[in-house]
Order: sequence, then C-alpha cells, then structure tokens
Amino acid sequence: MDADVRIRAARWADKDPVAALIAAALHSTPLAAWLVPDPALRRRVLTDVLAIWVEHAMFYGDSHVTDDLTAATVGFHRYRPIPPPANYRSRLADAAGPHVDRFDQLDTLLSASRPTEPHYHLAFLAVHPDASGAGRATAMLTHHRSRLDRIDLPSWTDTTTDAHTLYTRHGYNPRPPVTLPDGPVLQPMRRNPGSRPGTWPSNRAHPAAPRPDGSQPASSGPAMRSR
Repeated sequence: MDADVRIRAARWADKDPVAALIAAALHSTPLAAWLVPDPALRRRVLTDVLAIWVEHAMFYGDSHVTDDLTAATVGFHRYRPIPPPANYRSRLADAAGPHVDRFDQLDTLLSASRPTEPHYHLAFLAVHPDASGAGRATAMLTHHRSRLDRIDLPSWTDTTTDAHTLYTRHGYNPRPPVTLPDGPVLQPMRRNPGSRPGTWPSNRAHPAAPRPDGSQPASSGPAMRSR
C-alpha cells in the first residue's frame, strides 16, 4: 500500500462518498448484476441503497476509510439487537424501485446465517477499481483486525468465494455458503477473537461445526437474534 495513504474513522460528510465507493467496487460483480440486472441503472440503485446502510453504521457501528477515499470498511456493532434503519421499508422501496425484492431476498438469506451471539458484523470492505492491486484491502483488514482484537468478540462477514484467500489470511474461516436464487454463491465467514482462539460464534439454526477432536465449540455469550 502507498506509504502516504492513511486509514481514519469516517466522518458524517464521508457517508455519500463511501456509498459511491462501495457501489463502484460492486458494480461489475455477479452479486450486483443479480441485484440490479440493468447495468445502466445498477450504479445509481446500488449507491442509493448503500447510502441507507452507511448512514445506519454511523449510529450503530463504524466506518473507516483511507484518506484518499479509495478504500473503506463499514460494520455494525451487533453486541445487542439493533433496529433497522429509520423508515427502512419506504426508503428501500424508493432507492431500489422494482429491484426491492432482490434486496429483500439477499437480506433474508444472509441474516439467517449470522451468529445469534454478540459479534462485530463487517458488512462491507470495498476498494475502488482504480486503486486495486495497491494493497489497500490488506491494509484495511489489518487495521480492522487490530481493532477487533481489542474488543475480544467474534467477527462475521459475507463475501464472494473468490475472496477466500484474503480473508483466510486474516483469521476468517468459511461457513456454509449461501446460494442466491438463480444467482451467485456468497461465502459467510467468521473470525474468532484473537485472545480466545477456542471460542466460536454460534447460530441455533446454523450451529458451529464440531472441532476435529469431536468436541463442540464453546459459546461466547448468550444467544440473541439481531438483524
């Protein structure tokens, strides 16, 4: 990564540029094409929907960016249940238009696979296509990992299958994949707290797999359902 690029907490004024950045990173992916098949509309719809979630993270999570706004992370503090974004249904309908059902399907499927216990939810890691290959994704995940290890909680993310290697290098382990109807396969992944490598997040509907020795992973806290 370029030496002059620094990572900082996103400000309120960054929320729209961050939404646009994530939309640019997603635009050419199979997931984006499944959500919004028309490429002429795709970037605008993605940006408008993402703006809802980036704004929500300012209240119930956090966002970090490079100083040049070419890379960003957006996550949620799911340490307890959090509400949906304000006026979410009407705002999503306005933003997604005729594609709202696809966004609903995506949210339903991914929510069902997430841990029921307190955890950090890394919702987005994005690098602008013009800045790809410069190490920004690795730098952002390294920065993210250092913050996670201070709070000692599991982390969860949903990514594309071609990003396995990057996330695995940062301690994430794959969970059962999620196949979208007539669409791409997404890969949920989890990361254990750095200081408690034997603790795993669980989901009653999707329990953690036994360890190789046959024992069951320990629970990291009381089970809860969050969005």
